[in-house]
This record gives sequence, structure tokens and C-alpha cells, in this order.
Amino acid sequence: MKAVVTTGTGDYDKLDYRDVPIPTPGQGEVLIKVLAAGINNTEINTRLGWYSSSVTDATDAVACSEVDAPIEDGGWNAQTPFPFIQGTDCCGVVVQAGPGVAPGLVDQRVLVRSCMRTRGFEHWDNQWMGSDFDGAFAQYVKVPAGEVFAVECDWSDAELGSLPCAYGTSENMLVRAELSPGETVLITGASGGVGSATVQLAKRRGARVIAVADASKHERLREVGADQLFDRGADLLAELGAESVDLVVDNVAGAHFPVMLKLLRRGARLVSSGAIAGPMVSLDMRELYLKDVRLIGTTAWDAEVFPNLVSYIERNEIRPLVARTYALCDIVAAQQEFLTKRHVGKFVLLPWQD
Repeated sequence: MKAVVTTGTGDYDKLDYRDVPIPTPGQGEVLIKVLAAGINNTEINTRLGWYSSSVTDATDAVACSEVDAPIEDGGWNAQTPFPFIQGTDCCGVVVQAGPGVAPGLVDQRVLVRSCMRTRGFEHWDNQWMGSDFDGAFAQYVKVPAGEVFAVECDWSDAELGSLPCAYGTSENMLVRAELSPGETVLITGASGGVGSATVQLAKRRGARVIAVADASKHERLREVGADQLFDRGADLLAELGAESVDLVVDNVAGAHFPVMLKLLRRGARLVSSGAIAGPMVSLDMRELYLKDVRLIGTTAWDAEVFPNLVSYIERNEIRPLVARTYALCDIVAAQQEFLTKRHVGKFVLLPWQD
């Protein structure tokens, strides 16, 4: 089969499009023919070693710099298993069931739960497809059968393939932050995959949604549910006022993080699953403890998150945002365009497209 093998930490030359053996499903696993695989920040960050504590710059700054040597602790769980196949999102068809797996999933179109709680949901241990083991930047992938969810809908493969990582991450943040109807939520980086998902999912929960994104993307975000929009350079404190927001969903971080805390009402929450503008932030502890604010970090998905998403899809309650599709062999061009941040939604790779 064709696959993109990431051979180590570094630039685009570490993405090797080549022939590799089709994996054989083992005990409790299924083999999936990959129909679509979304592109996420995490694949680029993993290739660059951005998750290492030695890296302090924004993701785009690291992407534009030269990686001089391998970064051993640059993966989600310390060390990335190079060489391996990335790809955290997967829409596909189950083509083979391994030993111990009932054949009922075979021939069904499915999504794969990207975040896998390896010791059960009572433990925080987790592994991510495409970060900790081979993922969906290939024509076939094998995964544990318990992480596979059949989906009945009329969406295209690309639309389904755009969802798992972004919408799962977003739904997990909103579940963990306990967003309630009528609350006001501020979403930074609202035009990205996770950000645009959060606009939709927060609106679905009955919240008032304030979105921050480049002005050129406002109309698209208004279409999917944003009630109020601000440009990335807006003075949010002046525009909204202190203590005006119940929840901030902030995957941007960086220099504007202190403003986010000032916007929070007493007893409010800030939830995050990323830091694309830079992981190092300034924190005034008085803004935290004097206002009884909760800061919530999220990576491991809760049990209800992915079943929730499947139900939203099947009831047509959310809307996929596919900016563009690429053939798998064009992954370098896709990631380069991704990093320009001129799009709204997701780029998706199609492994069987020429």
C-alpha cells in the first residue's frame, strides 16, 4: 500500500511517500481501508518536536525554523516512535476483522476514535493514533475494534474524515468545562479546525458564542453559529469589558493569555488543549485565586465524547467544514498551505486519489 512515513524530527523531507506492507490485524483489531484523513496541527507539531519542553516558540515559528538535531522528548507521550505513519483522523471502511472480533463491522463506513484510553476511562493514560502508533496517512490502517464507530449519514468521506480530532477535542473541552445553555463562551483561534468545531458545538449547547479570528473569515463563522466576532488584533478587554465571559476556550495562548483571565467572571473557567501562539504565558495568580477561576487542561477524551459526536452527525446537528482536499502524495503541499492559516475548517487527504 501507499503511505507517508515520517522518518524523524525535522522539515518536510522527513515525510516519505512510499510503499509499505499492508498491516495485519491482530487480536481484537480490525483493518480499515482509509477513505479520508484530516490534517491537524498535531501532525506538524509532532514532526517538528514541538511538544518537547525545550521548545518555547509558537507553532508557526518552529515550522519556519530549522531543526538541527532530533528532539527525543518531542512527542505527546515523551518519545515519538519514528519511523512511523502519522494521521490522527480516519474515515474508512472496515475490510477485515482480526481474531476475537465479531464480523459485524466489516463493510461498514466508520470513524476511528483518535484518543484511546488504554487502561479504561478511570485512568488518565491515553494513546493517540498517528502520534503514538501508526495512523491514517496511508491506504490502510489497523486499530483496536473498540475504537471504531459505524456512522450512518449522507456526508462525503472527506467531510467525515475532517471530524475526529478537531471535533473530539472540542467536545471534550466543552464536556470537561461543563458549558451550560445561556452561558457566554469566548473562542480564540475560531477559524481553525478545533476553533470552528467549538463554535458549532458551543452553539449546539445553547451558549452565546463570541469568536476571535481574522476578519476575512468572519462571515463563514457567522454561518456556523458565532453571535459576535472580533478580529485577532481587537482590544477584547475594551470591547467586552472585564468579567464578561463564563468560559474561554483558548488554544492560542501566547502573549494574549493574561487578557483571557481578565475577561472571566468570578467562578468562570478557561479550558485549553493547545497553544499555537506559544506555550509560555504570563499568569497573574491573583486573577486566578481572587476570582475563583478554574483552569482546565484537556488531552484525554472522556467516555461520552465520541459517542456524542456520532449522534450529532447522525442527527445532522453539526456541519463539517472542509476547506480543501489533497491526494495523499501531496501531503507537503497540503501542510504548507495549512500553515498559511488562510482557510476556515480542515484540509483532508484522500489516500486513493491520484
